[in-house]
Amino acid sequence: MTNAYQDDRGNKDASITKRGTPSTMSPGTATGERSHTQDAFLIGDSMTGGYGQGPDILHDCTIAVNPGEIAVIVGPNGAGKSTGMKAVFGMLNLRKGAVRLDGEDITALSPQDRVVKGMGFVPQTSNIFGSMTVQENLEMGAFIRTDDKIVETMEQIFELFPILGDKRRQAAGELSGGQRQQVAVGRALMTKPKVLMLDEPTAGVSPIVMDELFDRIIEVSRTGIPILMVEQNARQALEIADRGYVLVQGRNAHTGTGKELLADDDVRRSFLGG
Repeated sequence: MTNAYQDDRGNKDASITKRGTPSTMSPGTATGERSHTQDAFLIGDSMTGGYGQGPDILHDCTIAVNPGEIAVIVGPNGAGKSTGMKAVFGMLNLRKGAVRLDGEDITALSPQDRVVKGMGFVPQTSNIFGSMTVQENLEMGAFIRTDDKIVETMEQIFELFPILGDKRRQAAGELSGGQRQQVAVGRALMTKPKVLMLDEPTAGVSPIVMDELFDRIIEVSRTGIPILMVEQNARQALEIADRGYVLVQGRNAHTGTGKELLADDDVRRSFLGG
């Protein structure tokens, strides 16, 4: 696996972020050296809730990420990982807790309004328009923008994901799984998000493609965009994570830097295969 903590990694062009968003950090900064969780740029704070009128899936769950960080949510099947991310994005009602973005309480906002506020969300499935070309998919990502820099942003995404530039006129549904994921991430970046949220971006891809996707995710984080990611490949995800959350039955079981969690005996024994 590529070393995520190497100082010279990544695309440091911060222009694909919304203006005013902090865009730099020291690569590999441990979360213990950053501001307290309560002051994080994006935080789902003490969230309790579930779907509709059903039982609670999340129980006093807190997830947070700061600019330039990759925060990873891992845990066993049914732990509430994707539910936690969907709660942060506004896809279920919270019975308790709050969601704050850049100091603003956005708990009452719809997912659509959260996109306008700066959230870019890439779901695990159904995340591209298969009959549209790669370029058309990216153009769809700019639907909320009113500025004249859309073409410039698209060229930056083609620089970040060169294969998309090569296949810009090809139907996205004809691409490989890893390439389709790059289209989905690229379309989210076209909104010029303040934060990028990825739900299991490496699901169903080969180990080689997984490493490539993680490399691209690292490069996006180096632009300063905070990245919150749910991932089934826990060990590999924690290797690139600045901050990690292990959920069990909708609750925070372990929290720390990626390195700390990889070195934790309980985490290794329970979730990483020893």
